[in-house]
This record gives sequence, C-alpha cells and structure tokens, in this order.
Amino acid sequence: MRPTARPGSAALEEGWRCLGNRSKRRPPADAVKRGAAAVSTFEEMKEPDDQDTDGEKSVTSKSDGKKSLRSSKSESRSPVQEDNTFLEDDTDETFNEGEGSYLEEDSDEERLEGSLSSFQYDDLQSTTVPQQTPAPAVEEAEEEVKKKISESFFYDYMELASMPFVTLDSNIPLDLLTLVHSFGYDCRKRANLQLLDDSIAIYIAGNQLIFLNLKTKEQIYLRSSSGEGIGVIGVHPHKTYFTVAEKGSFPDIIIYEYPSLRPYRILRDGTEKGYAYVDFNYSGNLLASVGSNPDYTLTIWNWKEEQPILRTKAFSQEVFKVTFNPDNEEQLTTSGSGHIKFWEMAFTFTGLKLQGSLGRFGKTITTDIEGYMELPDGKVLSGSEWGNMLLWEGGLIKVELCRGTSKSCHNGPINQIMLYEGEVITVGSDGYVRDANGAIWKLDLSFSNITQDPECLFSFHSGAIEAVAVSPLTYLMATTALDCSVRIYDFASKTPLAQMKFKQGGTALVWVPRMVNFTGAQIIVGFEDGVVRILELYDPKGLTIFAGRKKILDADIQLKQVFKPHTACVTALAYERDGEILATGSKDQTVFFFEVERDYKPIGYINTPGPVCQLMWSPMSHPESTLLIMCENGYILEAPLPTIKQEEDDHDVVSYEIKDMCIKCFHFSSVKSKILRLIEIEKRERQRELKEKIREERRNKLAAEMGEDGEKEFQEEEEEEEEEEEEEEPLPEIFIPSTPSPILCGFYSEPGKFWVSLFGIETEPIPEDIEDPKAYSIENARRKREHDKLMKEVGEIKAQKREQIKALRSEFCKLLEMNEKLPKHMQFKRTDFDVDSQIRAEMHRKTAFKIQQVEKELAWEKEKHELGLMKLKNRFRDPLESDTIVVHAILSDHKISSYRLVQPSKYSKFKRASQSERKPSKLDRFEKEGPGRKDSQRDAGGSVTIQEESIVEKGKKFRPKTLSEIIVENQIEKTRKLILKAERAQLKIQQRKKEWEELYKSKPGDDYEDPKDLQAIKEAQVYMGDFNLKTAPDYKIPEHMRINAAKKEEELGHLDSLVHGNKRHMNKCILSLRDLKVAVVEEIQCLVEELKNIQLTLHISKHIPIPKIPQIHPEEVPEKRFQYDEETLLNFKQQQMKSNDEKSPGVEQTGSGGPVGGFLKLSSGKDGDLTTRDSISRSSKASTFSLDIPKCLEFEKAEPTDVELEIMKRDEIKHVYMQQYLVNRIKELVVTFDAELRLLRHQKLKLDTQMKLSDLHHVTLFQEILLLKNFEKQENVLQERVNSLDKEEQYMQWKINETLKEMEEKKNEITKLQEQEKALYAGFQAAIGENNKFANFLMKVLKKKIKRVKKKEVEGDADEDEESEESSEEESSLESDEDESESEDEVFDDSICPTNCDVALFELALQLREKRLDIEEALVEEKKIVDNLKKEYDTLSKKVKIVATNLNAAEEALEAYQREKQQRLNELLVVIPLKLHQIEYVVFGEIPSDLSGTLVFSNHALRRLQERIRELQEENSKQQKLNKEWRERRKQLIREKREMTKTIHKMEETVRQLMISKFGRVVNLEALQTLSVNTTLEELKIRKLRKELANAKEMKMWEEKIAQMRWELMMKTKEHTRKLYQMNDLCIEKKKLDSRLNTLQNQQGNAFQGPREADVVAREEVTELIQLQAERISALKEEIALLRRKGGLILPPIQSPREKEIQPADL
Repeated sequence: MRPTARPGSAALEEGWRCLGNRSKRRPPADAVKRGAAAVSTFEEMKEPDDQDTDGEKSVTSKSDGKKSLRSSKSESRSPVQEDNTFLEDDTDETFNEGEGSYLEEDSDEERLEGSLSSFQYDDLQSTTVPQQTPAPAVEEAEEEVKKKISESFFYDYMELASMPFVTLDSNIPLDLLTLVHSFGYDCRKRANLQLLDDSIAIYIAGNQLIFLNLKTKEQIYLRSSSGEGIGVIGVHPHKTYFTVAEKGSFPDIIIYEYPSLRPYRILRDGTEKGYAYVDFNYSGNLLASVGSNPDYTLTIWNWKEEQPILRTKAFSQEVFKVTFNPDNEEQLTTSGSGHIKFWEMAFTFTGLKLQGSLGRFGKTITTDIEGYMELPDGKVLSGSEWGNMLLWEGGLIKVELCRGTSKSCHNGPINQIMLYEGEVITVGSDGYVRDANGAIWKLDLSFSNITQDPECLFSFHSGAIEAVAVSPLTYLMATTALDCSVRIYDFASKTPLAQMKFKQGGTALVWVPRMVNFTGAQIIVGFEDGVVRILELYDPKGLTIFAGRKKILDADIQLKQVFKPHTACVTALAYERDGEILATGSKDQTVFFFEVERDYKPIGYINTPGPVCQLMWSPMSHPESTLLIMCENGYILEAPLPTIKQEEDDHDVVSYEIKDMCIKCFHFSSVKSKILRLIEIEKRERQRELKEKIREERRNKLAAEMGEDGEKEFQEEEEEEEEEEEEEEPLPEIFIPSTPSPILCGFYSEPGKFWVSLFGIETEPIPEDIEDPKAYSIENARRKREHDKLMKEVGEIKAQKREQIKALRSEFCKLLEMNEKLPKHMQFKRTDFDVDSQIRAEMHRKTAFKIQQVEKELAWEKEKHELGLMKLKNRFRDPLESDTIVVHAILSDHKISSYRLVQPSKYSKFKRASQSERKPSKLDRFEKEGPGRKDSQRDAGGSVTIQEESIVEKGKKFRPKTLSEIIVENQIEKTRKLILKAERAQLKIQQRKKEWEELYKSKPGDDYEDPKDLQAIKEAQVYMGDFNLKTAPDYKIPEHMRINAAKKEEELGHLDSLVHGNKRHMNKCILSLRDLKVAVVEEIQCLVEELKNIQLTLHISKHIPIPKIPQIHPEEVPEKRFQYDEETLLNFKQQQMKSNDEKSPGVEQTGSGGPVGGFLKLSSGKDGDLTTRDSISRSSKASTFSLDIPKCLEFEKAEPTDVELEIMKRDEIKHVYMQQYLVNRIKELVVTFDAELRLLRHQKLKLDTQMKLSDLHHVTLFQEILLLKNFEKQENVLQERVNSLDKEEQYMQWKINETLKEMEEKKNEITKLQEQEKALYAGFQAAIGENNKFANFLMKVLKKKIKRVKKKEVEGDADEDEESEESSEEESSLESDEDESESEDEVFDDSICPTNCDVALFELALQLREKRLDIEEALVEEKKIVDNLKKEYDTLSKKVKIVATNLNAAEEALEAYQREKQQRLNELLVVIPLKLHQIEYVVFGEIPSDLSGTLVFSNHALRRLQERIRELQEENSKQQKLNKEWRERRKQLIREKREMTKTIHKMEETVRQLMISKFGRVVNLEALQTLSVNTTLEELKIRKLRKELANAKEMKMWEEKIAQMRWELMMKTKEHTRKLYQMNDLCIEKKKLDSRLNTLQNQQGNAFQGPREADVVAREEVTELIQLQAERISALKEEIALLRRKGGLILPPIQSPREKEIQPADL
C-alpha cells in the first residue's frame, strides 16, 4: 500500500492520518500544510511470517493490540475512561531495575538506535490501579509530585505519543501503516537543526522529530504528543537532554533524556497555541520558553521540578527568539517583529520579578530582528533587515556596523550571529553561510590553509510539496514544489536519485502510465507559469533502472517535451484510461486536451466556470470514457471524450476552443438551512399531533364521564384555548451562502455516480450598517432612481440622434470611399458633391475679404494690446513663481489655498561685499600668535649644509673596486671617522654648554607669572561680569556681535530663503492634493461607469443611487485661465460690455452650455475622460470582479434549465454585491480625500502663524538695514584708521623683535670669540709646558700688539692657482710704525728665535698671534654692531609707544561709535508674541499693565545663564582644588631640589676622587675627549693593510691556478671513469679486473686530497707573518700604556726615511 499525498501537503508522513486520530488530539484541517517540506513512505502492515529487511528502528505502537498506559493527565482527556489506567509503584518510576540495567549496559550508539524499541516493547513490571480512584487521593498524589520529583523518574513514551484513532467497529489495526523513511526537512523553521553529538542531528518534519546519523544516514523518529505538530526544539548545554515544544491547545514541553530517548519531564500550560522558541541557561538548570500567537508568553521554568518560576507577556507582536546571557544567567534577551527586549530577573519587595526593557531604535529605522548575540561585556549585537549589525547597550543603539566600504554586511536580514574564538560569524538570508533551498551543509570554521570546502550533506525541497507520484513499475517516487525543482527518490534504498532545476515552481505531477510509455521512466509536470514538461529518467551509463540502487549518480533526468497550454499555474494532469488523451487543468479556468500518440498534438480546450482543482477520467468499469472536472468554486463538469479531428495543419486553426462539446454541469450549494427548516416543520407537526392526541383523550374522557354536557364543556374549553393561542412563529428562511464551499477532491464510484468532498463553514449574512449621515432616505432614493431613469432615457434619445447623425456621416464616408475605389475616369470630384459650388465659393471669398479688412483695422489695436499683455506678464506673471490654488473638500465646506509665491528677493540671491575687515583685538592676536612672535620670513630658508666627500672616493668612483681597495678604503674611512668622532665630541660638549645656558636663561624668576594666566585673568575681569544689557551705558559690544549692513542683508536673505522654502514646500503639498483630487475624480468616473454597466444587468428595483461625481472648481486649476480660444475671447468681450466692473478674465458663467464652462470646468466630454494610469489600474481591480463574468455554457437554445437559472441567480447576487462594493469604494475615496485635506489644512494654519512672525521679523530686519546703512560710511572710516594703525604697530613690533634677535645673535658671537681667545691661550700654555725657560718670551711674542693694515683682496694668477676661476683668496700684510718697531726692537726682537728655543714653539707663537689679532678685530666689529642695534631698538620702542597710544584712541572712538549705533538699534521696536504662561513677571500675583521694564529671554539663553552659574561654581571648586594640589606640588619640588643638590655634590666628589686615582690630578675631560688620533700610526697601519691585501691577492691567484688544475684533473678522472663503465658493460666476466681498476681509481683520487708542499710552505709563511704582526701589536700596546701614564707626551725616536721604507718591507 503506497498512499500519495494531495497537492499542498507539506509533510507526507502525515498521510496516514486519514484513518483518524484521537478526539482529544485531532489536528485542524491545515495541520498537514503547517508541517515541514517532507516526503515519507509507509509500509503496509506485514504478516507474522514476513521479515523486516530494513533493520531500522522506529517508534510504533505495539502489534499485540493492547491498550497503551496513560498518565493521570491523559486520563482526563481520554474519550473512553473505563479503559484507561495509570502506573504507580514504590519508586514512582516507569521502568523497573531490570530495564535500567539493560539500558546502562548498551553503548551510546546502540542505545541511540535501539532505545526506542527496547523500552517500548519490553514488558513493564508495574502495578495498575483502576481509574475510579477517589479524587482527594489523586490531588494528594499530585501535590506530592509537585513538591519533589525523583531524579530517576521517567514517563512512558507510548502513553505520550499521539496514535491513530480507530472506531470500535472498524476492525482496523493501529499499526496498519508504518513510517519507513522521511525525505523532509523544513529549512524555513527557526532553530530547526540541532546537534546532539558529532554524528547525530535532530530536526522537525511535520509531526515527527527525526534523528539523523550524519555518518550512516540512518533515521530514528519520535512522534508528536499533541498530534498537531512540533513548534520548536532545543538541546541541553551538556548534550544529555533535549526538549520538544509542541503545538496545539495548551501544548506541552517534553524533555527527553539522551541517548535513551525516554521522556524525562513534561512542562504544562506554558502557552495557548504553540511555542516559538526555547533555550536552556548556561548551567542547564533553567529553561526559557516563549509562546507564539496569540499570547506570546515568556516563561522561566525549573524544568526538573516541572514548575514555572516566572511568567510574563513578552511583547504584543510576534517573538522570534529568547536566550539566556551565557555570562549572566539573570539576564535574558528576546527579539521579534519590530523589537528587541532586554530582561532581568530581579528581586523586588514582592518577590522575584521579570523586568523588561524595550530597545529604542531612535533615529534608526525600526526593523525585525531575527538573530542576535550577547557579548561578554553585557552588550548585545543584533542583526537588521537591511543586513547591518546593531550594537545595543543600555537599551540604546551605540553603533551600526557595516563593511569597510560602507556596504552592508549582508544583502538581506541577518538570521544568526555567533562568537567563535573571538571572531563574530554572521548568518544571513542572502545565501552566505545559510542555504535557504532546503539543504544541510557542513562548514569548516578553522579558516586556515587546510580548510575544507563546504560540503552539502543532505538536500531537500524548500517549502511545501505541491505534488507527488509513484512509479507504476518500480520503487521510485517523483515530487515537485515551488522551489523550482523536480526530484526523484528511490524509497526502497531510501536515497534521493536525481533532481532537475527550473525557473518556475512545479504545481502538478503525474507519472506517465505504462500504456503510454512502456519503460515507465517518464513523468509529466505542470508549472506555475502554465508550462507542461515531460521529463524522462534515464541511466547515463546505459544500465537498467531498478529498485534499491546503491549509486545515486547512476540516474539522471532529461527534458523530453515541453508545451504551454495555459496562462496560469497548472493544477491538474490526467491521462485517459486508454492513454490516448492527456487533459490539463489550470487556474485560468480552462481544460486543454492533447492527443498523446501524435506527440501531444493539441486537440482543443474548454472553458470552466471556475479554477480547476482536479481532473478524473472514468475507470474501465464505466461504459464510456468521460472526464470529471472539479472547480474550486463548487462547480463540477462532466465532459465526454473529445473528438479527434483528422489531419489538420496547426496554421489553419483559428482557435483551439471546443464549442460544440456537450458538457454536464453540477453545482453544489448548502442545504443546511433547508434541513433546519424541515426539522422545524417536523418538530411542529409532532407537537400538533401530540396536542391533538391529548385533546382527543380528554374529549373521550369527558364524554364518558359527563355525556353530552362533557361534549359541550370540551367545546367551550377548545374555544377558549383557540382564543388564547398565539400566532405561530414564522419558519426559518432558506439561506444559501454567496461563497460556495470549495471542493477538496472527488472520484467516480459506479457508472453514473461520483463522490465529492466539500469543505467550508457557513456564515449568516450581516446587514450593512448605514454610516453616512448624508445617505438618501427611502423617498429620496426613489426620486433619485426616477431621476436617474429619466436622465438615462434622455441620454438614450440623445444617443439615438447621435447614432443617426453618425450613420449618415458614415454613409457619406462610404460614398466617398466607393468613389475613391472607382476608376479615375469614373470618379466624382469633391466639388460634385456640393449642391451649388458657386454659392460656397462666394461665401469663402467674402469671408476671407472681411477677415482681411478686420485684421487691417485692428492691427494697431492688436499691437497695442499685445504690448500691454507683454508688460502685464513681465510685471505680474513672470515674477510669479506659483499662483494661488484653492482646493475644496468634496463632502464638507473646508478648503485650503496655496501661497501666491513670487521669486526670491535680491537679498537671498547675492551677498554684498562687506566693509574692510576689522583689526583683530589684542586678545585675538595673543591667542593666534602665542606668547612669542613667529620667526621672520627671512629666516625661513634652511641653512646650506656642505656634504663631505673623501678624495679617495672622488678618484675611484668611476671604476669598479676590488676587495683590497675596499678594505683600504674602510681603514681610511675608519680613521676619518675617529677624527670626526673627536670633532663631534667637541661639538657635543659645546652644544651641551649651550643647552645649559639656555636652560638657565629660561629659568623663571621667583616673581614670574605665566602670560596665559595673566591674559585669562584679564579676560575674566573684562567679560565675566553680570549679564550686561544692550541698553546699559557701559555695554561693550563683543567683537563677534558687531554687525553691519552686509551682515544684516545676509540675515535678511537667509530669512527670505527659509520663508520661500517653507511656502514652496506647502505649495507642493497642496498641488499634490489637487492632483490627488483630480485622480480621485477620474477614478470615481470610472467606478460610476462600471456601476452603470452593472445596473444595466439588474432589475430596477435592486438599483441603488449612483453617487454624484465631484467637480473640479475653477480656482483649483488657475493655470487654465491662460488657456483661451476664440469663443473664450468673444465671451469675455460680451461680459465686458455688460459690466465694466468685472474685468477679471477668470469670471465664470454658471449656465449650462456656456463657452466659458468648457475651459473653466472639467467636463465629461473633454477633461473628464482623461484617466491617469493609476486610476485605470485601481479601477481595473473592481472591474475584474464585476465585468469578468464567466461565460455560461450554452447547451441548448431552449428555455433555461434549473442549472442556468441557478447560475443567473448567483450572477445577480454577485452583481448586487459588486454594486454595493463600488458605491462603498466611491465613499471611501471621498472620505479619504477629505481627511487628507483637513490634515494638510491644519498644517497650513500652523505654517501661517510662523509666516506672520517671519513677516514681523522681516520688517524689523529691514529697519535695522536702513539704520546701519546710515552709520556705515563713518564706521568704515574709523575702521580703516584702526586697521592702518594696527598694521603699523605690528610692523614696528616685528622690527623690534628682529632687532632683539640680531642683538642676541651678536652677543652669542662675541661670547664665542672670547671663548676662542681663551682656548687659544690655554692651548699655547699647554704646548709650552710647565718648566720651559722661554715661556715668558714666547708669551710676550703671543701677546704683542701689532697695528695691522686692513686686508686687501688679491686675485691669484690662473697659472699659480687651479681654483682661481671659482674663488679668490684674501692676502694680508703687516705694517708697523717705524717708531714702535724701533722701540720694541730695543726690548726684544720677535722676528728671531732665541738660541736653544724650540723653533716649532716660536713658529706656533707667531701663528697664534695672528689668530689672536683676527679675533680681537672681530670683537671690535661685533661690539660696534651691537651698539648700533641698541640705538635702533630705543628708537623703535619710542615709536611703538606713540603708535599704541594712537591705536587705543582710534579703538575707543570706534567703540563709542559702535555703542551709539547699538543704542539707535535698541530704539527700534520689535514685536514678540507671547503667551500668558511665558510671562513670569508678576506684581502681587498679577501681570502689570506696563511691561516696559521687563526683559525677554529665549529659553535657550535662560538655560545657558543657569548652566553658566553651575559651570562657574564647578570651575571655582576645581580651581581651589588645583591651587591646593599645586601648593603641595611646589613643596614637593623644593624638597626634591634639595635632595638633587646633595646628590650633585656627592657625584662631583666621586668624580674628583676617580680622576685623582686614575690620572693623579683633576683633568679636563672635555680636552681628553677631544684629543685627536696619531696620524703617523694610522698611515703605517694603512700601508701594512695594503701590503697584506697585495699578498692575499697573489695567494688567491695561485689558489685559482691550483683549483683550475684540480678541475682539469677531475674532468680527466670523470672521462676515465666513463670509459671504465663502458668496459664494464662490454666485459661483464672481468669483474676482478674491474675491481682492481676501481681500487686504482680511488687511490689516484686520494693522492690529490692530501696537502701539497707549496700549500704547506705558503701556510708557514702566513703563520710567521701573523706572529710578527702580533708582536708589533703588543709593542704598540705597551707604548700606548706608557703614553697614558703621568709625565706628559713621549715622542717616538725620529727614524730616517730609509728605515721607514725598510720596516714595512720586513713586515
């Protein structure tokens, strides 16, 4: 038995529910549709001898037919109470010890696969108690259970699982159908995929919870306990439990143990209909659940005790998710439709409560939140509908996260957010990380080089399955769904076989019968776009298709044929019983027939009265082959087999519609009211018969007792009873619902009979209330109908006349056409149709002449009026940006008018060039420039640095360098660096001295104060007083508040721009409202036309008044005033002649037929027929209901049958409904427009108030501009004077600063020269020594004063100096006076060196004397320059004082003028509207009559003053605190200074002791650091290095020769070896000889590996050389150590040049 599910079923495992379910758990009709997209197969109950070949365990009922044991709660719900029992043993456990041990012995995998069957089919050893237990005992037992539940207590799964309901007399076994496998997975259900361990995943499919082994792909099933579906599932953090939240009426939450799968706890009464989400806390002791519609209840459970802890309503809209915060279990988060809410479990004075805080989106658009995540710091990261992430903190959005390029994170909503190893992973509905097409993927989140690609583990349908079909030949099944796929399953091997994707979703599917395709490998599929495709299942390898196939890829699907018979989705497919004809049905209300044998050639189609839902051909038992067509709207048609026409080309077919087919039509309507009427009639008949019977018995009794008297008495009583009897109530009316019950399915039973299944709920019609106060009364409605009827008749007469004229015109046109078709020689001329051509010609001639004469006469007037019109346009119309538009309401008298808006004023278009910029104040200059002036621009250029290059580099930079040269250069560079190092040390010492000097110079004095502090104190004294009024005599206008005419004009232009913008925006809104009214009027016109068409088909008694079409007033379209024609001008002239007072061109005439009304009023003939695209689209919605009337099937042209009468009656009801619907639609449009107008009118009233205030402000600003222009000229003069004086002062100040800078530089140069002089004397003293007897003589020579002549520049000869072209040298000659030289010669002669005096010292003294004289001359020059700079500084200081005095006077004059200007501005009156609550100045509780002494503050200014008071108080306390801290800091610095002084003294003493211990005396470390290196020694080292490099080069050359010889020897050896190998190949038998040759070869190779004699000699020479160098180094070290000792410099003995040349050679 293989049942198939009907189309629309989402979970086909529910197909066996056709047997029924228990009444307490019976699901609703749409329970199947709410299930997952799944396909399940079932097996028929096997005989006892059959063997189960699947080996797969599933949860089923017991085969022995025993009644399942029920719990105490299920007893109260069971319909058969006497059969229900419940368990109760000593330990309150369902399972005994033996079963527990059995379960514990199994492994985890065995328990997963066999636990369900093991604990279901084992005998339960427990005692049963009858149900008739006293109620108090049961309540006491329940109270004990509530107090504490044993941890080892488990429920019985068989008592919880929903089972089929079977009537007692049906004899159908409960396990008739067995669930074998499920191919379903609902990918659209939230949290519908959970992992229990690495290989087991669980998900929901319909009423089943499926356990899927990801490795073996085996499935285990748990059924729902409610029978109405499963809402959501959840897994315990420890993976030891999982929860199943049900659906239904007050569903349960069942918590199962894993892996035993035994029901552990049941949570009841948590919601009304179903659960939306469940979540365990991090420790697993609490469970949170949230319900779905309608209650959305949030409950916190102590699930082990089955008790709710907290419960509240989560939100008023749908809630998607609830979770605990993993870091704080007292906090929860819920999210859903348009909200996110943050919860906290808090203890209050009433106990533990759930306190919720709703997240506020602020400026962010409100969004549905699907996924979120709690961060460790308490913040929450949520998703959004547009794909970005929102970070929540404290209920507010802190930041919105997106990608780096401002792109959203996902293209759609974010469904899930996870935190994995510090990284945030998001899952979106755009396909990234999530598959919305019904699949389960495996992802590797390691993100490394070895990361595996995503793997699709399982694939399913996405959404509900629309159709399923089973192969007639083998165990194959085909399905299709709206996910645009067709899938083939092999349900014998439980594997998907093949699938094929399309662009449209499938809606119908049938397996082609074997009589059409013998192989049974074709299926036919209908799609939602009306296309029908024939698909063929084939084996790409050519193998035969068979059941139980192991390889999935051995089959594939290919497209065999495709055609499109319908325009809407295909709903039914059916092959005729002989396989000759295919019928297809669709929602486009057609059934198409195809001839199968001729490659599905189309036969034709028939129309149906409604969308087709099922097609059924008659079976073979019927004599004729007929097609049963079932429509959704209650119609059933029976069509015969269509006639197949003979050979006919498709191109000759005009239409495929079959019009001559004899079709039977059936229509089913409700008979409920008729049955109720018959029941009421029978009831009354029985009551009447009972009364008659009682009356007859009483009459017989009275007749027997009293005789004739009794008969009379009985007649009197009867008359009294008849008088007392009331009239009978009328019988209930027969009611037939307007909407028929839909047909679910139908099938043939016997010939001429068929069964139909209908579904629907009847509702009594509710009379429509009259809400419109202006609705017509009964009489007015009758009059309106009569008037409409009369107008209709008049319109018909007019239409007849027009038709006659049109007929004559068309006849004339036909005559003209006939004339044109005639041969040219037979055609009449156009003039031949005239009665008298001369008359027509004369009329034309006279008319043309008169027109010409009139144009000449009116030429001057025409030109005059054209010029006048042009001037009027230029003056009034061209500057006008928008004219006044008045929009009227339709029902009320409200109206709204736009602003007559002119173009912006001149102030808003341009900015006048303001006056020359004012000079910056002293405070501004101080803030910009800082405490010191900027450096001069003359010092902006950087100093030129001379790059040092060595002579060696210049000589060798153009050729490549060898290694020896590089080594020598490195040694030279090393020497140069040593010299430079000594020079840098000296520069560093000088720099350090300079820094110390600058540091000491920058040391502030004891009375020093920071200039910034002084400036801040001064600013506070000037500006931080009371709130000065502008009217105060001592009010000083701040710099930023000074205004002039240019600023006021800018302010006025800004005001005009704002006003113009607001008015323009309001005008746009009013214009849009006017356009809306035009669209509404057009749509009402369309609706009225449709209403009239409907009323043509209805009887006049059922007509309702047609609403009046609103009119467009002339003032609503003022632009039409400028649209005129000749008739308009003539009409205007007549009006002007009648009344000279009315000169407006927009005057209307209210009379009908006037020419003015043609362009001032929207007429139905010209403007009323113009409908917009929107109105047409809107009206088309109604017309589809009213005018798209299904064609009645004409079977015979006789009188209408009952069916046709019924159809006509239904059409009449439908037209009445559409009539009322259109009237209501018109009313709705009118009311909506009036509401929009009133709302916009309210906004305009507010804007009018603002515009009046802006007009007042505009007047004030204009008065201020006029006043400021009067002051502008004198103010500019004063400002120019201030600016010029300020520039002069700045220039003087700059000159002073430059002078001071130059003086400072010159003083520094003088100091340097003095230091050089001291250094010169100190160096000479050091060169002389201590005990030199010529010391005084040499010192006198050095200090001798000589008068020198000024230096002269002498140009050197080009032949003598190579650099004469680049520079010139200065030569100086010394000339002394004869008198002085003679006197000095008498004392001593400095030109001759004394005997025994060192000549070098004498020459040194002469050289140093020249340097001393140069230094003294430079000192004299520098001192002269310093004196001149001092004089210049004094002069500039005096000038600066004079300029500053003049500047202060000019600034005071400007300030006085500004004060005068401000006083004049204060005298202007300013209008400020105030409300009574804004006036706080009261006297004795009343507002005084004179408010001239009051001040007007804005709320912002008042708040600013109040805030300033608080700021000053805080600043005062802060300054006091800082003062205290700085005092403490000062004391601490004093203490630190004392300690540092002591430390410095100690370090100086330590340094002195170290100098004495090392040098024997206190030496100058600076002189020691600046000692130069011994150049002679360095030259010797360089020569030695060069010699070593030459030797190394020669050794390298010999080594290269040796290597070359070795290479040649190696090549010879290789060649020899190659020949030996050749000999080895030719002479294999000579192995011994080859062995000896190889030995000889090895010996020859070893001979070259030993050391050669030349190498040994060279190595010995190098060793001796190194030893000599080591000895020389030790000697130099001893000499250096000797030089470091006390006693001065010891020069080495002078060697002859010959010895210097020999010595390196020895080395």
